[in-house]
Amino acid sequence: MKQLKRYAIILVLFGLIALFSALSPYFFTQQNLTNIFVQQSYVIIAAVGLSFVMISGGMDLSIGYQISAVGVTTAALVKWAGLPFPTSLAIGMAMGVFLGAFNGWASITLKVHTLIVTLGTMTIFQGLSYIISRQSVILNLPPAFKFFGQGFLFDFLPFSVVLMAVSVGIGSFILNFTWVGRQIYGVGSNEEAARLSGVNVKAIRMLVFSICGFFVALSAIVLFGRSGSASSSTGPGVEFTAMTAAILGGVSFKGGEGKMWGLVTGVLILGVLSNGMQLVGLNTYVQYIVKGFVLLLAVGFDLLQKEGLAKGALRVSAKQAA
Repeated sequence: MKQLKRYAIILVLFGLIALFSALSPYFFTQQNLTNIFVQQSYVIIAAVGLSFVMISGGMDLSIGYQISAVGVTTAALVKWAGLPFPTSLAIGMAMGVFLGAFNGWASITLKVHTLIVTLGTMTIFQGLSYIISRQSVILNLPPAFKFFGQGFLFDFLPFSVVLMAVSVGIGSFILNFTWVGRQIYGVGSNEEAARLSGVNVKAIRMLVFSICGFFVALSAIVLFGRSGSASSSTGPGVEFTAMTAAILGGVSFKGGEGKMWGLVTGVLILGVLSNGMQLVGLNTYVQYIVKGFVLLLAVGFDLLQKEGLAKGALRVSAKQAA
């Protein structure tokens, strides 16, 4: 029964695939399934970064405008400043890490929950993005930029999907096989206990936000490369999709839990939902309603699980005391 609960999300994914395959003859085709992975690759990369923050017990609502700011900055450096793309890419990635670290620094300095802090920095990054872009669209990005979102390896493997797989692999390795990963889980499970056991909680907080910023910046390059142009309105909204997918995939809203395979499955469920609903003729606003309900159900299920575990621990403690 425990294993069934653990892997229920995979059954949900296969159930949705079966449902939309029956409803539309165009769904279960190689081209459409490839499109789903390509369309969701940047979301998964951003969600990998967000998962580090969430597992540590925090939240980052600013990643949508981080994507916007990094994307338009990189594009502006290439098109307006005339810098080579590798240089612009390095500056854009460094900017992503800086913005993430700024979130961590602000939460530590102000001693306010990261949900509130990143709500504020979201507005800061929004203004920064529009100032850099001069409220205009930067068109005709160079081929090297577009390759991140549109290119193929060996003429059949989308480069964005390769970056997605590498990002998931790196994230999984850090969380599961390094002492840093163990400390991140420890801080998310019980911050005070982690501090008393010698974990530098402030350093971990800075680290997870910096890691988040790195993956968010990579997500921005993939997204803007796929569109072939840069606009400040591109990026916002990704934070809620990534958050929904993370919670749906088992990353606890309260921290201390979550695996990369569950995160990827959560994003794919949302991707299949969106793609399938489009193919059967449901409009964008209906999709928003469905995604909203999915988020509420995922959060509710996560909280119920947490309460169940807490009650179970209390029962065990009571029996031992008796």
